[in-house]
Amino acid sequence: MTAIKETNFSFPKQTNFYKGKVRDVYTINNQFMAMVVTDRISAFDVVLPEAIPFKGQVLNQIAAKFLGATKDIVPNWVIDVPDEMVTIGRICEPFKVEMVIRGYLAGHAWREYSAGKRSVCGVALPDGLKENDKLPNPIITPTTKASVGHDEDISKEDILAKGIVSVADYTHLENYTYALYERGTQMAAERGLILVDTKYEFGKVGSDIYLIDEIHTPDSSRYFYAEGYADRQDRNEPQKQLSKEFVRKWLIENGFQGKDGQTIPVMSAEIVNSISDRYIELYEQITGDQFVKNETADVVSRIEKNVADSISKLLSA
Repeated sequence: MTAIKETNFSFPKQTNFYKGKVRDVYTINNQFMAMVVTDRISAFDVVLPEAIPFKGQVLNQIAAKFLGATKDIVPNWVIDVPDEMVTIGRICEPFKVEMVIRGYLAGHAWREYSAGKRSVCGVALPDGLKENDKLPNPIITPTTKASVGHDEDISKEDILAKGIVSVADYTHLENYTYALYERGTQMAAERGLILVDTKYEFGKVGSDIYLIDEIHTPDSSRYFYAEGYADRQDRNEPQKQLSKEFVRKWLIENGFQGKDGQTIPVMSAEIVNSISDRYIELYEQITGDQFVKNETADVVSRIEKNVADSISKLLSA
């Protein structure tokens, strides 16, 4: 299996192309977006030199499963998944906030709490909590996209006061976020997992709100294993996580954290295959489905044909 590092297609009515860290995004007729999830892998804001076989298929199919399983709650941007590595959908005007929701005190929220803060993004937190404790109720801690640098925490009050999102729209975003997190929590529990925190992004077409981007993937969410969670908390032990942290760990062990002067370690075929195997494990653990490798000899031609066929149907509809 040849990993797909990049694509360079020219589709009918193509009006734009954007290459992200992991995705190649083709704009069609200024109306649709064909998102190819390549096998590129990034860590510490750097794209690593070797692509990982089946990684794109893993992420695209996880996102497709969860978007399909939540479309009764909120409509989403997806129109078609014509290939294991591609999603085609509506072009939406994104809201300039990400709706982060947390059911547990972990990650950034814990760092703020442990520094003595008792509110995150304007949401009050009680005293006496420790890292990874379940919160009394899930809390929404939005971030706003910074024009330069990192995303920044922002409160609901500031979002509304600054007119970043209207009161009516924000009410919808809040309600959707709580309902999506509840559904994600239920689906995780069926797999013996805890959905610790996650983020959702929304956009609009006219006056209609859509869920956009990927949801409930290991790249956008934090999962704990449910078995042993309470015992580990009682013993003040770290929680067992399901994430792509193993890639970062390997890089750190080999002297790379994305800092100036550091060199990305050589990624041997053994390392590349082991990362591929771990991504497939993530897929099966999160979805409960067996992963079926699409081992087409010419993957690029397969993707091009499947996307072109889908676009042709969309444009003639």
